[in-house]
Amino acid sequence: MPLVHERTFRVRSYECDAIGHLNSVNYLRLMQETAFDASAAAGYGQKRYGEMNRVWLIRESEIEYHLPIFYDQPVRVRTWIADFRRVSSRRVYEFRLEGSETLCARGFSDWVFLDAATLLPASIPEQLIKDFYPEGVPAAFPKRAPFPEPPPPPPGVFTTRRRVEWQDIDPMEHVNNAIYMAYANEAGFEAIAEFGWHWQRMRSAGVAILLHACRIQYLQPAVFDDELEIATWVSGVKRSTAVRHYTIRRANDQTLFCRANTLGVWVDLTSGQPTRFPDQFLQDFAPNIVT
Repeated sequence: MPLVHERTFRVRSYECDAIGHLNSVNYLRLMQETAFDASAAAGYGQKRYGEMNRVWLIRESEIEYHLPIFYDQPVRVRTWIADFRRVSSRRVYEFRLEGSETLCARGFSDWVFLDAATLLPASIPEQLIKDFYPEGVPAAFPKRAPFPEPPPPPPGVFTTRRRVEWQDIDPMEHVNNAIYMAYANEAGFEAIAEFGWHWQRMRSAGVAILLHACRIQYLQPAVFDDELEIATWVSGVKRSTAVRHYTIRRANDQTLFCRANTLGVWVDLTSGQPTRFPDQFLQDFAPNIVT
């Protein structure tokens, strides 16, 4: 069995969205913070990694949202290592309210072990693996499902641009992993408004598109002052759900930094239950949907 680590956070007001839920982006932040704590508890804090000349960076993350979390609620994040590969490791996370065993969200992050000087992949030391599996390392780990390939964008793909700001980068001088999700969310809201369904219209109708899941893959690091081009389109439309795809590239040379997909649900805000997409909504969005 791997080491299991738990940390409790109290949700702060600025971490919530306009509906009052813990913002989807902040789940990624809590996952990262809990991972740092878990590694330190196993004897591998930032100082030790510095002595090893090694660093972990996130390659991919996924979250499934089951129940909303609100302001001032204490959230218990539980995490453990699900696997080790030669140069990477998958860490799993579960979110529950303090004092409850009901699952609010679950996710994973795939971390890559890098040489801190060259940022090239480095083999994970055998002792490190044993330290995270003190009762014995499994003989084999389960296979990972690859990041799903998106369908080609339709003629009505929506694109927008933005520049990386100072507040977006972290101590590695890269755009922080959670910020890419914020970029995608903003582009999604811009696309919704572009096709006539801005937030105020949905709110006045008592409906909203809420995330049920998101998956994001980081391919190259964006840095301060990069101009980004974000493209987004929709596929897999069902009664009340649809998948929205994103790519984030450097505008001047089309270097692909990140790609993501989210599963959105059309929800009645009064009941909190999924409801059917209006026909007018689907008609308005038709150019942006892969059919």
